[in-house]
Amino acid sequence: QVQLEESGGGLVQAGGSLRLACAASGRTISGYARAWFRHAPGKEREFVAGIGWTAATYYADSVKGRFTISRDNAKNMVYLQMNSMRPEDTAVYYCAARFGVVGGGPNEYDYWGLGTQVTVSS
Repeated sequence: QVQLEESGGGLVQAGGSLRLACAASGRTISGYARAWFRHAPGKEREFVAGIGWTAATYYADSVKGRFTISRDNAKNMVYLQMNSMRPEDTAVYYCAARFGVVGGGPNEYDYWGLGTQVTVSS
């Protein structure tokens, strides 16, 4: 089993920045892809960004150029740097992991954190 725990959420003004972190523990996550999803009220959970074991990155069009995903394999950590934030970025952000390549759908991931709330005020 892999346990994931997010941190770093909070309230930020439009145009501001936040950095989310996700710590993994439990069994080794060597070879695992990591991703961030978000879930806003009234919407489906959506893919935000993903990073493969060898650091290939993928982004939703809505966050390209504003968000950056990174990972530190030695520390079992993954990060999401969010800049130029917008009110529409408001959501609960979830960290996810799966063995193999980055997938775009939530059903492709085996492990999830409990989420962290991000609120962007206008």
